[in-house]
Amino acid sequence: MIVPAALKPGDKIRIVSPAGKVKEEHVLPAVDWLTGEGYRVELGRHVFSTHYQFAGTDAQRLEDVQEAFDDPETAAVLCSRGGYGTVRILNKISYEGLYRHPKWLIGFSDITILHSCMNNHRIAGIHGVMPRYFFDEAGWPNESLRSLMQMLKGEKVTYHIPSAEGNRNGKVSGELVGGNLSIISSMQGTPCELDTTGKILFLEDIDEFLYHTDRMMHQLKLSGKLENLAGLLIGNFSDMKDNESPFGKNVNEIISEAVEQYTFPVCFGFPAGHNEVNLALAFGLNWELDVGSKNSSLILNQPLTS
Repeated sequence: MIVPAALKPGDKIRIVSPAGKVKEEHVLPAVDWLTGEGYRVELGRHVFSTHYQFAGTDAQRLEDVQEAFDDPETAAVLCSRGGYGTVRILNKISYEGLYRHPKWLIGFSDITILHSCMNNHRIAGIHGVMPRYFFDEAGWPNESLRSLMQMLKGEKVTYHIPSAEGNRNGKVSGELVGGNLSIISSMQGTPCELDTTGKILFLEDIDEFLYHTDRMMHQLKLSGKLENLAGLLIGNFSDMKDNESPFGKNVNEIISEAVEQYTFPVCFGFPAGHNEVNLALAFGLNWELDVGSKNSSLILNQPLTS
């Protein structure tokens, strides 16, 4: 696994928009804050471009992503937002620049597609907060941003959360992979299909029908993606919807049923995804997951080095 170095003052961070269009007021405060922390921030030429719902045409979004990946001075590539659109440029992205000059890709939601592809290319990335969600209501760095910077700086990362309904106790170590369930499901049968064997799988989603979630979990089960997991980490499933005729199970019950025949530990309620708290997770790195009766912990076993 290629693991980029920890960030240090003076490093360059590029901001790009691989998917949905974004407003300047949702990005520029983050630019000011990162600059104040001592980083050089460079915006992709098309970050604020618009083409219907996208941040510019496919060619423009691809150009920004590729320039960021290829730039030898860039230490991290921060996605401005998710939305939809990354899949449209996926087959034209080259990862050679990341091999020559490793750098962190940071983002979540639609950016799961890039994380999955990079994992198959054995390049680590960070599922973490994007610029619009850096600050609390008073304008101060929130918990999500603090966790992201803690990880990027190479500091020790240990998360503790209370026990949740549906947890299955156990202690395992393994490489962490995953992201948005809908995106992971859509990547089945493609070159970016996620390899889950022996790994801790993280899942989150937003604004999905309960029966869709059930279908996607059974798709993962039928394709063997759940059979050989080391562990399962469940994040925020936000704003879930039901039909007029109720599905009859909540998200925890749907997921528990899909994995009931396996013995790996399962941890529900991890604060990452589309809720207010979105703790940073390094994909491709080794973590220790310890699910207990009263609380659970997730510890990064390989902090970043300079």
